Amino acid sequence: METQASRPAATSPSARRDFLRQAAAAAAVTSTVGGVAAAAEDKPGVRRLAMVGTGNRGVRAWAVPIAKDYADSVEFVGLCDANPERAELARELIGTRAPAFTDFDKMLRETRPQTVIVTTVDGVHADYVCRAMEFGCDVLCEKPLCTEANQAQAIIDTQRRTGRTLTVTFNARFGSAAMQVKELLQAGTIGEILEVNYDEFLDRRHGADYFRRWHAFKQNSGTLLCHKASHQFDQLNWWIGSDPVEVMAYGRLAVYGHNGPFRHSHCRPCPFKGRCEFHWDVTKDEDAMRMYVACEDQDGYLRDGCVFRPGIDVPDTVTTQIRYAAGPLVCYSLNAAVPYEGQFVVFNGTKGRIELREFDSQPWEVPASSEIRVTTTDGATRLIPVQTKGPGHGGADKRLRDAIFRPAGADPLGQRAGMREGLLSSLVGIAGYTSIAERRPVRIADLVRWG
Repeated sequence: METQASRPAATSPSARRDFLRQAAAAAAVTSTVGGVAAAAEDKPGVRRLAMVGTGNRGVRAWAVPIAKDYADSVEFVGLCDANPERAELARELIGTRAPAFTDFDKMLRETRPQTVIVTTVDGVHADYVCRAMEFGCDVLCEKPLCTEANQAQAIIDTQRRTGRTLTVTFNARFGSAAMQVKELLQAGTIGEILEVNYDEFLDRRHGADYFRRWHAFKQNSGTLLCHKASHQFDQLNWWIGSDPVEVMAYGRLAVYGHNGPFRHSHCRPCPFKGRCEFHWDVTKDEDAMRMYVACEDQDGYLRDGCVFRPGIDVPDTVTTQIRYAAGPLVCYSLNAAVPYEGQFVVFNGTKGRIELREFDSQPWEVPASSEIRVTTTDGATRLIPVQTKGPGHGGADKRLRDAIFRPAGADPLGQRAGMREGLLSSLVGIAGYTSIAERRPVRIADLVRWG
């Protein structure tokens, strides 16, 4: 998912440590503020909601539809972003009178939300999650929940201490194909899962876009193994129904970054735009112009950054092997510079095989499509069509929002994800990039203490 939003003014690891020290110093007011937050409710049955991070994902996938579809049960009371112009634009797009802030603690004190939605740059998700829980708020957090092992531990410790509810918004669990596969596995269609191969490929538009934006730097995104693959790792954990135990990964920056024949700061003034395969004209994207270009004088963030600019340290090509507690072995691969986009997932079990093919974009004249093929050990095979309906990842975003804001009670497929599910997905990514850097297998149990 694409998420560009607010973050503390400085983004270095030392700045994040300073943030956490300041948060600890302010913890003395937690009990008082938390009590007010838990009791404050302007309208009967309406939950007070605040958001930190007012970029495209936060505004388009969360704030706008929440304000439109769930006004009877939730109300925005505050918006926060390090970029004040973007925060004001968000107020306009959402159609809310909720005040905008650049100071997260000030927003919490003055608006007393009961729930905080975190849709910031990935590298500071954990900072805001912990701070909100310390103030007595429940939290909804975009994936990935965190990008470093110490952040995972901070979340575990803070949630245990505060008792607050933490929900992680894994919309990939709500895709039509993903749900159909879960139903087949849950029914024992192929027996015990022995191994899974998950091949993900991003085209040279979508894949390149991660290298134009803040995602291209590990400090911000935890690499694509945390940002992009957190969806897929969570799907695997959910489909298999077991905990990941050990990860071994390999990765390389093969196309973007230092591999470019030329480079510039960003596309608009680039002297090589006429011969660069990855040149992107942001001026033709009205949303990006309003949300990013018009606000870039406030924070210097360039939405059309050069995919070859110096310092890019995120692999664009990775393979990851995962061992699960229940026995299944998994191989996951990601390539961010393929001619077309989609996923190919294979489950091999004791009674058969499931193949899931999803094509999101193709160079030939065929529409995006999904299909599931089931072949059992007696040789019988059947093709199951997948119906993807609606905008927002084929309707998955809407199904996820409904599960959060209009829960039906029953959850037969176990789609709701909390802190543990969010952490396990992130920890696979963290173990993966650690394995690449240190050239060794990494055990999940060595990264955190669950308690």
